[in-house]
Amino acid sequence: MKPIPTPKYSGAVTEQLRKHRAARASMGEEGANASVPLALPYLAGYAPSLQNQVRDWLLAGKAGEWLLRKYPQAHAVRTDRALYDYVDVLKAQYLRNAGQLHKVAYDSRIHVVRNALGLHTRRAIAHGGRLNARHEIHVAAMFKQAPDAFLRMICVHELAHIRIMDHDKAFYQLCAHMEPDYHQLEFDVRFYLSYLDQGGQLLWN
Repeated sequence: MKPIPTPKYSGAVTEQLRKHRAARASMGEEGANASVPLALPYLAGYAPSLQNQVRDWLLAGKAGEWLLRKYPQAHAVRTDRALYDYVDVLKAQYLRNAGQLHKVAYDSRIHVVRNALGLHTRRAIAHGGRLNARHEIHVAAMFKQAPDAFLRMICVHELAHIRIMDHDKAFYQLCAHMEPDYHQLEFDVRFYLSYLDQGGQLLWN
């Protein structure tokens, strides 16, 4: 698959996913397969031609094989302490003056509760008559067992939110500055999520 342009959105699980699952549940699996095209809510911001290619790969059972061939190994960043150090190295390299990270952790709840793959929070803490920003980054637990490239993509994404809150052009430029393959990696993560959504097995556990 060729590298793709900047996606129209990033991070959030779309309402289309919930509607699609509701449709499958109401009609039954067999009826849904017969009348509803294979929905790809995680790829809704991409070109129809690319979505069709992904559908073909999913229906042919090639998605898992392709992902494992491209990303054969999982990373070794399995604890919150290791994740903090991992993110802090990236921050020191690209965002040295952006304030201190107070917490970085894997979170098994954010994908379900907040419909996101990562979360950056900023809190103002009064200290000595000054307000200091307290930054926390939470990463969806699915990234604990994933290739290093996937983990780097989501960490870069959340680090970029320290500087830019909105998913605008400047935000994606900062992501690409920290990780030149950011857009391709985000697509590959969304491809993996689509594979899992269609009943695929976890690949790096």
